[in-house]
Amino acid sequence: MGDMASFCLLSIAVFCGAFVSGLAGFAFSAVAGAILLHVLPPREAVPLMMACSITVQAAGLWSLRKSICWKQSSGLVVGGLLGVPIAVWLLQAADARIFRESFGLAVACYAAYTLFRPALSHRLQMNAGRNALVGFSGGFVGGLTAMPGAIPTIWCDIHGVPKTEQRGMVQPFIAAMQIFALVLMLIRGDLSTKVLADFAVGIPALVAGTALGIFVFRCVNDALFRRIILGILLVSGLLLVL
Repeated sequence: MGDMASFCLLSIAVFCGAFVSGLAGFAFSAVAGAILLHVLPPREAVPLMMACSITVQAAGLWSLRKSICWKQSSGLVVGGLLGVPIAVWLLQAADARIFRESFGLAVACYAAYTLFRPALSHRLQMNAGRNALVGFSGGFVGGLTAMPGAIPTIWCDIHGVPKTEQRGMVQPFIAAMQIFALVLMLIRGDLSTKVLADFAVGIPALVAGTALGIFVFRCVNDALFRRIILGILLVSGLLLVL
């Protein structure tokens, strides 16, 4: 494949992933990976997606800095930090394909069912202990599927959390999980100079996609945002199965 074709595919993948992640707060890897995993080896594609996703998360956190729910998010993060190493160990010790496909099917079924269910008319209270358990599950699943935000996002939807508060809870968690996973990769020596070069090439598309996604997020109401989130969960789940 020529350099121009590679540049175009990389830019399209990064732009689409950044747009969806800037809008929804998660799913960069699910969207960008649909292209990148077909044109790059996983050893290069996965850390590249993590680096790009962390950049999008940083921009999202800055734009939502006044709405971040540190108390609720800290419980998710503590649980997630315990779940990621277990998932990384399992990746080395066993084939996680069946787990990924089963999880993807479960997420797709939940999203498809919930799309036709009316949103909650009242807010349910969250429990700190359960938040930590959800964080552990999210970190564990994220280590195996590159989707750490799926379970916390579903948790927020079940409890009827408004869009800005949901982003303020889930985005710090996703950023922490991805930074932790990237650090583990650095310790194991899994990052190459090719990843850094691809990241630099993709920066214009990353900035443009992130800015557009954050702009659209600010324009949509809670009801439309919920439907967008469920649609992304549905597609992301199906991508894990197919």
